Amino acid sequence: MDKREIEVLREQVGCSALLEQHGWKVDIKESTRRAIKYRRNEGIVIVIHDGRGWFDPLSTAKGDVFSLAQHLGAVGFADACDRVSGVVGFVPSAPAWRPIAKPKPLASIAQRWRHRTEPRPGSATWRYLAIDRHIPEGIIAAAVTGGRLREGSQGSMWAAHSDSVGIITGWEERGRNWRGFATGGAKELFRLGAADGVRICVTEAAVDAMSLAALEQLRDDTLYLSTGGGWATATETAIRALAGRANAVIVAATDNNRQGEIYARRIREIADEAGSRFLRSQPRTDDWNEDLSAARIGGGHEGTAWSRAVCRPREGERI
Repeated sequence: MDKREIEVLREQVGCSALLEQHGWKVDIKESTRRAIKYRRNEGIVIVIHDGRGWFDPLSTAKGDVFSLAQHLGAVGFADACDRVSGVVGFVPSAPAWRPIAKPKPLASIAQRWRHRTEPRPGSATWRYLAIDRHIPEGIIAAAVTGGRLREGSQGSMWAAHSDSVGIITGWEERGRNWRGFATGGAKELFRLGAADGVRICVTEAAVDAMSLAALEQLRDDTLYLSTGGGWATATETAIRALAGRANAVIVAATDNNRQGEIYARRIREIADEAGSRFLRSQPRTDDWNEDLSAARIGGGHEGTAWSRAVCRPREGERI
């Protein structure tokens, strides 16, 4: 197969088609318009670049449709070409949220953030966080006061990601039927709590950062963070800068699953390289919001730190 034939084949077959032919299914809840998450058993593949690219968030694997074929079991490039050729003409099913019309040009990140109102008691976003997510109103108020939250469409929440000097780079979007990230925005870190805190808790979602803050009663020595479920270069750089603080304690408060463990290992590597103390903190369920919901519904453990650490705190020291 010559180069021209390879390029034609690359144009004809998208990564989504190859995945569906191999039995992978779209995880609508975890997908966005620009990043469609596919699952099969314990495996995860995220399709990007309008179907022309992919990556595995649980490893360093990534590439085009031919490298994906090899990731799925093809032995060598020739075998990958054969497998991709076999998918020509197959049309993958379109997720229900895929837009039909071409979107209008967007205003800048700063303008769009500025034009959204802050959540207030009784507003749709406030009710979503307080009722659906069981986040105490004091925590919501603290996030609003810190400039972290805005009202999204249809009662959804916008949770700001910002850099070290407070410039908004994008926002996590969460609602009853919607999950995404600001179009045109960049992930860095959602930040809640003590800006100069030496205890740095890293979670995977802004809702989890707020939930952990609620469970710990918003400790005054702690900065609660969210990576927004991703691991951008800016995110890693920001965590490294925080790990470099004097007497810093880096807490990997990621989810209690395989992906959470992978993120925790990355966070530990950063802490080790910075020479800061490291702790692994896990929710009892899958994530901190599930723990918080269970505590508030059950009337039990809110305000109790039940994390499991991988190293012992100094005598008299809290983790």
